[in-house]
Amino acid sequence: MKRIEVEGLPEEPLAAAGLFHQNWLDPIERALSGGQDVVVTMPSADHTHKEWRRAAAAMLARKYSPLRVNVAAGEGAALDGIIEYLAKAPGVTGHYLEAAK
Repeated sequence: MKRIEVEGLPEEPLAAAGLFHQNWLDPIERALSGGQDVVVTMPSADHTHKEWRRAAAAMLARKYSPLRVNVAAGEGAALDGIIEYLAKAPGVTGHYLEAAK
């Protein structure tokens, strides 16, 4: 499973979604087009970012099925735990998961 780390997103959710699609969608789709399952990691954000992150995960999963793609937010050991779980869960795709703080 390829891990793609998204960094540098603005705090404002509309701007963050725009920057994500502009700068990060292409590398994610290249990995998926190459046959790799992907986990996209992002820093934690407040609840105003949840919907666009969920939508991105779901739409990518639909487009690239049967490959798996998930989005996970958080830092440190909690995020690492999510990534370890996803690596062992072949039926999980299209989800946005947030690590506990």
